[in-house]
Amino acid sequence: MQNISPFHIAIPVHNLEECRTFYREILGCEEGRSSDHWVDFNLFGHQLVIHYKPKSEEALHTNPVDGKNVPVPHYGVVLPWETFASFSGQLQEKGIEFVIEPYIRFKGEAGEQATLFFLDPAGNALEFKAFRNIDQLFAK
Repeated sequence: MQNISPFHIAIPVHNLEECRTFYREILGCEEGRSSDHWVDFNLFGHQLVIHYKPKSEEALHTNPVDGKNVPVPHYGVVLPWETFASFSGQLQEKGIEFVIEPYIRFKGEAGEQATLFFLDPAGNALEFKAFRNIDQLFAK
């Protein structure tokens, strides 16, 4: 498998300071550059930028996957198996309210993975996952 370069994602938030605190304090992201309308973060080596956008009244949409209602859209990071275990434990200790509690998806099948979903304070859905065998990341 080839090395994966850092990814960049920009997400809208209607409460810049609340989300800034959430990403820094709850998720443990290192803060980078910022202005009065955006903030850069290091999310497990990837660049995440939160940008101010007025609040939307759009409802959360989901699609069924493995018997769960997966929020769409969502974003996140694929972590090493051991990192996922410690990160999900830290989230539980911090009282994160999960949309989908940490569990093993596709157990015993190609692409077996640990996954979890929760929302940031702006309602953006986040998924963090880990593959038991990272070579099965794109397995069919």
